[in-house]
Amino acid sequence: MADSSLALGAYAAVFAPLEAQGRAEAVARRLGEAITLGLLPDGSPLPSESDLADRFGVATVTVREALGALREDNLIRTRRGRGGGSFVRTPADGGEGALRARLRRLGLGELRDLADHYTAISAMAAELAALRADSDDVRRLRELAVAVPAAGTRSARWRSEGNFHLELAASAQSARLTREEMALQSEVGMLLWLSHAQAGEATAPADRHTEIVDAVAAGDPDAARRSAEAHVQEMFAAVRLLHRQVWTGRSA
Repeated sequence: MADSSLALGAYAAVFAPLEAQGRAEAVARRLGEAITLGLLPDGSPLPSESDLADRFGVATVTVREALGALREDNLIRTRRGRGGGSFVRTPADGGEGALRARLRRLGLGELRDLADHYTAISAMAAELAALRADSDDVRRLRELAVAVPAAGTRSARWRSEGNFHLELAASAQSARLTREEMALQSEVGMLLWLSHAQAGEATAPADRHTEIVDAVAAGDPDAARRSAEAHVQEMFAAVRLLHRQVWTGRSA
């Protein structure tokens, strides 16, 4: 049964089936990032092993291995017997350890490819939004642009930032772009939002959002594209900085 404290859409995204090649590491990463980002609240129960296996489309033994890795990372605790199961443990460091672990698994070339891909998707979404968005789209984008710096916790800022980019893709009136944005957020959202937060960036995203929305409202596709490209590149600059610190053994 879905946890009532978690929005249905977010819950569905967390437990969506994995690709055919998904294994224990993929299950552990999906759940671990959801816990780190606060999508799965502290103390909330995970579905049973058999239920998780059905949801992810993997074998029960794969889920069991993934849960073992999460226990080693202190992201879940497991109780046996009546009323038992696996329960979320929110990391005390706000996700810094999980972020650094993820960066250690990424090569510089892969990171560059992700940056290029996300930049292209965001830029095209902004360009098409400037050509197609109506007044309601612009109003929603302005509301979301303001919401990001106002969000209190790190996970709240992640959700607000992600919502802005999803709304931008939706304003482009392209179902494919919106699906691609959702897939990229699932893959690299944690790296972008948490790295940017650790770099101490609070007002810069809001400024870029305002630039993008102003360009969309003015029907200026070139300006919208340039602002979106700059925004994504600035976020990835923070990721690359932290990536370099992780690989050279330096602290942030």
